[in-house]
Amino acid sequence: MTSMSRCLIAMLLTAASPYATRAQSAPGTAWDTVGSILQAPGTLTGGYHRYNLPRRDITLRMGDVTVSPSLALGAWAGFSGTPTGAMVMGDFVLMNAELKPVLAEFAQQRLEVTAIHNHLSGEEPRITYVHFHGQGRATELATRLDHVLALTATPRPVAASSSPPVTIDTAMVFRVLGASGKAQGNVAQLSFILVPGRVTMHGRTVVPALGYGSPVNVQMVDSARIVATGDFAVLGAKVPGVVDALATHGITATAVHSHLIGEQPTLYYIHFWADGRPAYVLTGLRAAIDAAP
Repeated sequence: MTSMSRCLIAMLLTAASPYATRAQSAPGTAWDTVGSILQAPGTLTGGYHRYNLPRRDITLRMGDVTVSPSLALGAWAGFSGTPTGAMVMGDFVLMNAELKPVLAEFAQQRLEVTAIHNHLSGEEPRITYVHFHGQGRATELATRLDHVLALTATPRPVAASSSPPVTIDTAMVFRVLGASGKAQGNVAQLSFILVPGRVTMHGRTVVPALGYGSPVNVQMVDSARIVATGDFAVLGAKVPGVVDALATHGITATAVHSHLIGEQPTLYYIHFWADGRPAYVLTGLRAAIDAAP
């Protein structure tokens, strides 16, 4: 497959990504009730209902860069299926002191923890990401997640974020990465689906954007510098090529690990941190994307 073909596929699949055009969940539905329980507005996007729970309370730094919450602090919960037979997945962003009580409450609420790990390396303060999975009635799952969230300092109710003018060069970001996305202030967000075919978990088909979207978030530091983070979800055979492509372009793979348990086929998630000249960083990210399919 040519690079141009991959670009076209990525652009088409962006519609199934967490950052595709969003539609608010209809009021008065079970999904609206889920939002009320989680104290977060819901959006229907990419075939699932998403509830964002950003950790705007955390001031995170990577070296001399203050990281925007939308770049790396985007906790969330996503629901697929029906209100009476839902699957929930997502991840919470935790400070170190929150980890022990949160894990105990996940167990108490009979929600499956599928991964506990870093996404970054060298951040201050240190943060941990906990991925989770559950099945059942959507409102019951939301109530159980609410008990977990209550043990964190996650700001709720989730207030609508302000809409500062877009200052990042989205035309360049979207052109070099070969897909469109969304932007707010100095951050642009895109997502790709890099795993071909069908993925199942516990006998159920996983909605691609919910379970294995590959987000790429880019923050402008100044006109000559950007930082970027995210993760590429790929099949095992593709891991070496993606890691090599990142390293060749001066981008650090900060973690390679799982997010799910029991999925078929097995998927791996490659997290990264990039810092440098815009054209060089974006070209390196595009090379990693091209190495994945």
